[in-house]
Amino acid sequence: MITLDPKTAALVLIDLQKGIVRTPTAPHSGAEVLGRAKDLAQRFRDHGALVFPVRVAFSPDFADAPRQKADAPMQLPAGGLPPDWSELAEGVAAPGDIIITKRQWGAFHGTELELQLRRRGVTTLALGGIATNFGVESTARQAWELGFELLFVEDACASRAAELHEFAVHNIFPRLGRVTRSADIAFAAG
Repeated sequence: MITLDPKTAALVLIDLQKGIVRTPTAPHSGAEVLGRAKDLAQRFRDHGALVFPVRVAFSPDFADAPRQKADAPMQLPAGGLPPDWSELAEGVAAPGDIIITKRQWGAFHGTELELQLRRRGVTTLALGGIATNFGVESTARQAWELGFELLFVEDACASRAAELHEFAVHNIFPRLGRVTRSADIAFAAG
């Protein structure tokens, strides 16, 4: 069991949006990740801790999308994304949450996430979302470099393949913070 101080902890949920949650994921389905994330977010709110739903979105012409040359570049569909692709999945966000929109894998670069966390006295981040080894891992690496304590909620994450998820969970995340399951998070009495 890991006990968090609700005054200094926040939940950051990466890319739990309609266009991503409905894609195939492993080892947990998008529906499983979404259900656990929503339950965990409500527990954070009930204890007075902050929730930061993060979504990725691009302009219809993709003018604001990354364009670096890569052997396996990001695939952007001709004609644009479906109209609801970047909308947060039902129940991810609630009044009082701070929604962050990003245009990279990580949630810090080019957003006000760090500013909002620092101004609210947050020092510990619990992370979940899709994909474990892209958005979650990239955000975690940035957060670690910025000095945040990290908690990885393994069963509130998934990737495109189980081996990608497992590699991050067993080889990257333990070097950046602590790995746990959603049921093993508790809150100190305020």
